[in-house]
Amino acid sequence: MYVADAARGKGIGRALLKTFIESAERNGVWTIQSSIFPENAASIGLHAEFGFRSIGRRERIALMTYGPMAGQWRDTVLMERRSDVN
Repeated sequence: MYVADAARGKGIGRALLKTFIESAERNGVWTIQSSIFPENAASIGLHAEFGFRSIGRRERIALMTYGPMAGQWRDTVLMERRSDVN
């Protein structure tokens, strides 16, 4: 998920991530992974607050999405959260 520059610092990312985790757990999903650009310290920190841990780095991932970075190669930090839901 991405939060627009103008909306940052207002708790939107926190609310979205919390809701996502709660929904995943309600539906029996016990592992969530996220791929974050390494320079995005705020997102890495937010994910860590919710129990995500860094499990590696993906090098030169092709961004095939729409937007200003489409078609670029970027590294990402792979983060994972595992819950106690069985």
